[in-house]
Amino acid sequence: MFKLLRPVLKYLKYLIAWICLGLPAAWAQSVSAVPDVGVALLASAQSWLDHALAQQAQPLPLRTEVVVGRLDARLKLAPCQQIEPYLPPGTRLWGQSRLGLRCVQGVTRWNVFLPITVKAFGPAWVIKGQIASGAVLQASDAMAVEVDWAERASPVIANQADWLGQTATRMLGAGQPLRQDMVRGTQVFQAGTQVRVVASGTGFEITGRGQALSGGVLGQSARVRMGNGQILQGQVTDDRTVRVLL
Repeated sequence: MFKLLRPVLKYLKYLIAWICLGLPAAWAQSVSAVPDVGVALLASAQSWLDHALAQQAQPLPLRTEVVVGRLDARLKLAPCQQIEPYLPPGTRLWGQSRLGLRCVQGVTRWNVFLPITVKAFGPAWVIKGQIASGAVLQASDAMAVEVDWAERASPVIANQADWLGQTATRMLGAGQPLRQDMVRGTQVFQAGTQVRVVASGTGFEITGRGQALSGGVLGQSARVRMGNGQILQGQVTDDRTVRVLL
């Protein structure tokens, strides 16, 4: 999953850097002769965002769309010869966001924020029917479709292997895209269980037995006390095995 998200994170990094450079001079718009300043702002912002996303279309494995909102109708903005879009600190172009617009050349300097929604469509797995909280997900529970990754903050689970056999953290309904906060690893043994410990290093592998000091969840770490009292920590690979890298 992290490997799949890496191009997205890289995209956001470059896009934010591009935005912070400011609007090129060729994009400067004079709105002094335009009766509706808000219309000019919206046109400038939409064009600028479309251009920014288009520049980053190749490294991003998602199909992006931008929906530009509207400024407060009560705003009365003075004419401006150059409007500069920028990304406010702590803001990212993902999901519900906002774009700053400031007048950098005019009689009166002003600064406003324009609501925007960035959508990023890509492959995902969607629940077919109702899944009870605590149920273990099977291959038949979801189907592959395209969804908006940016609709929610929790990352989409794009690979089937990352949710298959996992446990639902809450009730899941039909049509819901699977995201990381919807599932957790399935507990396969409890603390106190005797488990097999496979310790491996460069050129060797040792197998022994120990007592689990914590519950074992597939794919997560667990602590085990060996017969000699040594405590090891490794990854749970099945319902009776903890693998330790030395």
